[in-house]
Amino acid sequence: MYTTVAFVIVLGVLIFFHELGHFLVARLFGVGVEKFSLGFGPKLFAKTIGKTEYRVSSIPLGGYVKMVGEDPDADIAPEDKAVSFTHQHVLKRICIVAAGPFFNLLLAVIIFFGIFLTSGSYILQPVVGGVREGSPAAGAGIQEGDLVKAVDGRSVTDWEEMAEIISDCRGRRLRFVVERNDIEFELLVTPELAQSKNIFGENVDRYLIGISASGDIVVNELSFFQAFSESVRQTYSISKLTIISIAKLIQGTISTKTLGGPIMIAEMAGQQAKEGPGHLIFFIALLSINLAILNFLPIPVLDGGHLLFFFIELVTGRPVNMKMRVVAQQIGVMILIMLMLFVFYNDIMRVFFE
Repeated sequence: MYTTVAFVIVLGVLIFFHELGHFLVARLFGVGVEKFSLGFGPKLFAKTIGKTEYRVSSIPLGGYVKMVGEDPDADIAPEDKAVSFTHQHVLKRICIVAAGPFFNLLLAVIIFFGIFLTSGSYILQPVVGGVREGSPAAGAGIQEGDLVKAVDGRSVTDWEEMAEIISDCRGRRLRFVVERNDIEFELLVTPELAQSKNIFGENVDRYLIGISASGDIVVNELSFFQAFSESVRQTYSISKLTIISIAKLIQGTISTKTLGGPIMIAEMAGQQAKEGPGHLIFFIALLSINLAILNFLPIPVLDGGHLLFFFIELVTGRPVNMKMRVVAQQIGVMILIMLMLFVFYNDIMRVFFE
């Protein structure tokens, strides 16, 4: 029950915000909207307000906004040309199409903002939890429980900041200011080049000193503007990581077995719901960013594919040949079908054979 309800909530929120972006920007530019649907297929219920039918459809794996004149081949009555999507300037069409994935990024910012404003940010303190025997840190006299206050003249407040300074040192000796038993003193440490694994499981060469974190966490309360700034930074960081992950999937660095579809999303949504509303909301933010990035990919039938055609039109001054668009969209549909079959296969193998 948890899984089903959580799955519906997650998809409902993601789809609603995505289609709301298309809808609001279309109406902002005066484009007529015939239908606003959550889901595909036969409608479950609908209500018409003005000239727009708002509906909930039976297949909750997507949604759509049907605009007046959205099909370039459609016969448009002369009186409807002013509200026709196809008859808008290409820049307006670009904004309307880009608004969907942009609203998914906006949703992530809103969620993170709420989390940071109410709960603050969690900082992993630069407290040494362990020192590897024979490491540069051990040789310099760093001990378990030491609090690193500054490295190379730069004060540090969290573990990530300290690790970045060490990694960027290029092997030169660093001056550490350490606090132990309420007494501050300096130690000189020369990092060594060693092989470690990054978050993608790749072997990378990094400068290390041989210490591990204690896991001490402090909560830093944030002001309104600090929370907003941090929410934008978090959204940017996850977006960047998502783009890198997609690139590494294409390169073959990351196994395609990590890809998941609706079954995996439903399972994860159910798990997050059991952990509490906060976990589920955070999960929605992560998925919203992933949905935005995927929709920006230049694959025909996705928003990114439409944007590609519109940018070509913007440069050349004329729409892309209709025959070429049809062929490209057919290829795009085939790619999506193959991808959907693959992630369903991954889901089934994960559920029944692992």
